[in-house]
This record gives sequence, C-alpha cells and structure tokens, in this order.
Amino acid sequence: MKRLRFLWIWVLLLAYGGAEAQQYQVGVCDWMILKRQKLGEFELARYIGADGVELDMGSLGQRKVFDNQLRNPAQAALFKHVADSLNIKIGAVAMSGMYGQSFAGRDNYRELVEDCLNTMDVMGGVRVAFLPLGGCGKNWADSLPLRKVIVKRLHEVGEMAKARGKVVGIDTPFDAKGNKKLLKEIKSDGIAIFYKFQTAIELGLDICKDMQALGAKNICAIHASNTDGEWIQNDKALDMPAIKATLDKMKWSGWLFIERSRDVKQVRNVKNNYGSNVRYMKEIFNSVPEPEVKLNAEGRDPAYVENILGRARKCTDALDLTWSSDIGDNVRNLVANRYFELNDIYAERDSLKKAGNKNAEQVADSKLYRSHFGFEEKLSKYLMPRHVERVKDVMTYNVVKVTYDAYCDMIPSLKEDEKAQIMRWLKEARELAIDAESSNKKHGVFNKYKGRINNFLSARGYNVQKEHENWEKRVKARGGRL
Repeated sequence: MKRLRFLWIWVLLLAYGGAEAQQYQVGVCDWMILKRQKLGEFELARYIGADGVELDMGSLGQRKVFDNQLRNPAQAALFKHVADSLNIKIGAVAMSGMYGQSFAGRDNYRELVEDCLNTMDVMGGVRVAFLPLGGCGKNWADSLPLRKVIVKRLHEVGEMAKARGKVVGIDTPFDAKGNKKLLKEIKSDGIAIFYKFQTAIELGLDICKDMQALGAKNICAIHASNTDGEWIQNDKALDMPAIKATLDKMKWSGWLFIERSRDVKQVRNVKNNYGSNVRYMKEIFNSVPEPEVKLNAEGRDPAYVENILGRARKCTDALDLTWSSDIGDNVRNLVANRYFELNDIYAERDSLKKAGNKNAEQVADSKLYRSHFGFEEKLSKYLMPRHVERVKDVMTYNVVKVTYDAYCDMIPSLKEDEKAQIMRWLKEARELAIDAESSNKKHGVFNKYKGRINNFLSARGYNVQKEHENWEKRVKARGGRL
C-alpha cells in the first residue's frame, strides 16, 4: 500500500508541475511601439505576434505625477477588457518616465510608485514593475551620500511592493557583482533586477556569465534587446541561442521584453522591426507553433499549391503579417484553402454537368453560399473587421478602391450620398466577385455593377460619357493614361 501511495503522489506531482516545462513569454514595450497607454497597443501587439506588453505609466516630464489615464476606473476596465479579448497579457508596468528623472530628486517618489502599484492591480494583478534609475546620473554609485538616499528609497518602495505581492525591477549601471551588492544594501525582497541586455553590452560584459553570476532569483524580468542598429537576429552582440541555454540552465522563467533593436534604416517601421524581433525570439525561446489552420494541400499538384500560396501571401503582405506566425500563417492558410475550396466546388459542378445532372448549378450555389460566409467567419477569428475587408480587396484585385477612386476623379462634383451609393454597390460586387471561378469572371461581376452605377449617375443628371472624355483629357494633361 505504501508503494502504491508513493506512486500516486509521484503521478500527481508530474501532472501538476513536477515536470513542467520552463516558460518564456515574449513582449514589447508600449512606449517603443509608439502606443504608450493607447488602446491600440493590444491589437498591434497581437499582430506583431507578441504574448504581451510592458504597459507604461505615461510620460512624466515636468509633471508632478505620471500622465496615467488608468487611474480612471472606466478607462482601466476598457483597457483590461480589450487586452483580455485579444489574449494579450500585461507582463509588467513600467515607469519609463524615470529614464529622464532622478529617483533621488523626486520628493513624491512614494506617490509615483504607489500609483504604479495601483495600476498593476487594476490591470489584473501584474506582478512586476519597471523602475529605471538612469535619471540619477552615471556617478551615483560612487557618491556615498547619493547612494544612501537611493538605497533608502528603494528599500521603502520595495517594502511597499512586497506588502502587495509585487516586485519592483530596477535597471542599474552595474555588473552582477555590483547588483548583488546593491540588493544586499537595499534589504528588501520587493526589489530585484530588471536585467537589460543593452546595459550589459555597453559595460562590455559577457551576458551569459553575468546573468549566471547574478542568479535567477535576482532577475524579475529581462529587456532582451540591444540599442537600435539592427534586428536581434542580425546583432553579433546578442547570441540568443547561448542566452537561452544559460537561462535554461539557471532554471529561470519569465518575460523577455523587446525594447529596442530596431533597424536604423526603418526605425519607425514598428511592424517590421518588432514583428521580426518577436518572431525570432519565439523561434529561439519557445519554437514557433504550427498554425492552427492546416493547409489543405494533400493530393494537389505542388506547382498549383505554390501558385495559390503566392496569392495568399499577397493578403498577409498587405496586412504586414507575413512574418507573424501566430496570425500570418493561419490567415495565409485560410486564404489558400478558400482558393482550393472554390476550385473543388467548380470542378464538381463541371463534372456533374458533364454527367447530365440538371442540378449542377444549384449544388454549386449551395456550397458557395456556405463557403462564402464560413470563410469570413474563420478570418474573423484572427482579424479585425477592417482587416477582413482588406483580405477581400486583395482577393478581388483591389477593384473596389481603384474603381471608386476613378469615379471620384472622373466626376469631382459627386455628392456625398452619390459617393456612398457607389461604394455600397462596389462592395456588393466584391461579395459576388470573391466567389467567382476566374479572374475574367471576377472582373465581369464588377463590370455589371459599373453599368448599374453609370445608369444611376445618368438618372442623376450626369453625362457619364462626356465626363469620361473630359477626365481622359485631364489625365493625359498630367502625364498619365487610363
């Protein structure tokens, strides 16, 4: 019996975490993706492929307190709702305003930290805060009076955080030895090191050796990027496979936030910079998951499949999702599968017709109806409505925009209600064209609706033919052609 009891306990331990794999989560800093305390940060983080964000407290500057809109309960509830609905976690809350402010020179330091701790609570019990000490200057470590002030204050805020089950992660100018000495002076379990690869590189440290010397228990989170220059995967100063092996050996788990490592040639291209960095980090630390949506390519000619994937990639390219495996691969496969499905429906229709089945068209129409609405529903799992619209536009050669813009350019005097009607009909045409079996038939659908639009404009008193002739002259005069 004792042996059976021991075996049962061992099974329970195995099932509930005794052999649980380490977890790394990859996030981005909202102030660096140009979405500091903006609701759109969660949607952007999702499209970038991140697991979560490091949410900032807002700018500080000459203000007494952070420009923190999350003190408003309604705004905080909205932020949390959107984050939860998009499955984006808040991995840490940052006081990045202290990059340019002296922690030692702010008399209301307790108020600032209290505000941060409150925000962590209302955003779902976030455990880690980020407090940079860069605003204290470069020499505070050597200035005994200033160091004593900083240590005393960090002890106080550390105890504040500890009492609420949280930890304040500090960014210091020290190596492992200096950080351990500082933590010993602070004497609070509520203070840890928010490790920063950029700092280690600037100090000329070996990141792996320095982290090992510091110890896993002293690292609450990591800023896993370098200064701007190039993407993480191209940065020779960041050996991520070696860093992962080190963190594995240390048995460290937690958040890896990408703060910088932007390509200086496209420094404001948020999606490319952070999307590429997140994807690479996930490949190294978590492995990129297989897409949920499987490509229905079995039994199809490989050349045909590659051609269809090329068409599908035009959609993910248009959405800047090509690099994002979490969403991009699923959207790509959904679009490709829709092309496969249309091909199969029309192939079956032709086969039924050849066999003399008089209901061939009805069978195809029934399947097209289900396929049409099923496709939009599936896309909506991964994309916002406006992005679903973009996919439809790409799949119909952007005829809606091209045609609408052409009418507006051809007849500058169009009224707003007339423009709205033109757009409604073009979108209606798109819903039919997206189900058509060939490029010619897709364009044929739009041509029918152009005829309807022309009749509508003629009934409104426009001489469409004359408008077209005058438009052609204007276009030629500016060096273009129709």
